[in-house]
Amino acid sequence: MGTATEAAQRPAEGQAEADQAGYVRYPARAPIVDGDCLLRGFELHLRELPVAEGDEADVRKATDAAAAHLLAALGASDVRTALSGHPGYLNVSRPLLFSDAIARLKPDRFFLEISPTIGVDPELTARLVTLHARRYRFVIDDLRQPDEAFAKLLPYAHAIKIDPARHDPELLQRLSKALKSAGKLLIALNVETHEAFERAKSLHFDLFQGFFFARGSKQSARRINAPRQALINLLRLLSSDPSVAQLEAELKLNPVLVMHLMRLANSGEASIGRKVATLRDAINATGTNRIARWTQLLLYADGRKVPLEEDPLVQLAATRARFMEIASSRLAATSRKVVDGAFLTGVFSLVDAVFGDTLENTLEALTLASHIRAAILHREGQLGTLLSAIESLERGDWEALDRASAALAPLTSCDLAQIAITAAAWASTADQSKENEGLERIEE
Repeated sequence: MGTATEAAQRPAEGQAEADQAGYVRYPARAPIVDGDCLLRGFELHLRELPVAEGDEADVRKATDAAAAHLLAALGASDVRTALSGHPGYLNVSRPLLFSDAIARLKPDRFFLEISPTIGVDPELTARLVTLHARRYRFVIDDLRQPDEAFAKLLPYAHAIKIDPARHDPELLQRLSKALKSAGKLLIALNVETHEAFERAKSLHFDLFQGFFFARGSKQSARRINAPRQALINLLRLLSSDPSVAQLEAELKLNPVLVMHLMRLANSGEASIGRKVATLRDAINATGTNRIARWTQLLLYADGRKVPLEEDPLVQLAATRARFMEIASSRLAATSRKVVDGAFLTGVFSLVDAVFGDTLENTLEALTLASHIRAAILHREGQLGTLLSAIESLERGDWEALDRASAALAPLTSCDLAQIAITAAAWASTADQSKENEGLERIEE
């Protein structure tokens, strides 16, 4: 898990045009999971297109140009990688839906979300018929009332998004039954607690959007098994800049960690030309920095033998950590120590979800530096501002992102959104790239 790449540090082609147009070109990514809490897609939040002025022809031309830039970004390699093979759920406005640039989107890669308030008229219906014939799939977003507009959109909808908290339970049960019998997929919105997740499951929702899996509670915490306790002990030792002998002695206490480290060492560039055969050689070949990062991400694994790219908590923690690392490296007067601290801040900002204790108690047990704890607990300092920035991107809260970027000059909101997608792409391939082989799940 190396430092920020040169590609990640320079603006992408076309970034200047995006800045001048006044909107964030890159989407924010939010997880959509199934009933087993495995990733099944991502909501891609797009910032509203700027409102053009002038006569109708000029407005249409300006809107099409802006839409073309925006939709071109969705075809960028980082965005494709960030989806990690899952579909993207893309909220489209009326101007975006009618733009010729929508042809840039591959129908098998994206679901197009349309609001019931979009204005259902003959022109819109004709557009939906045309796109539906081209195999585009539609999702009705945030259904509030099953009214006439909803009835007109329903024949073209593959799925319906509903916030269960907004509806009367009895009405919701009838609505859910009717939509399921019509063959529609149901997606629960704003699922932020384990209780809300279980309630939506009981109503036969298929997919769930929200961050309940990242909320610390004893009910939803991942089990603290012996290998995970060994990881905690290892992390405490790594924070004290241990000698190779000390690290070797700690690792020998848990054979499972030794096995993982040997695999990690033999997958790295340091092992080229020779097989790493001893634990001491593995430590030297891998390096304490890489061991620490590997250990931090393994902490979030819950024992299920599923790929990392399907685990929403691992993805969220890895994306935050990489975002913090890349963004901090592009700020003034940053050192390797500062960048490492940024990675640490991101990866441990969700650690209460692992243990179910309070965040304060968990961070205290991990003996993190005071400025890192302050960033996580109170969003203090530059690290705290960076953490606020990635959280705003997770929510698609563009105004909050603007406030954060104002304190992170020279990074703009566009820069931060681009870095977040780069970080998400890195997280999505952490289980597949040669650099990160060895990030296997901990055996129970």
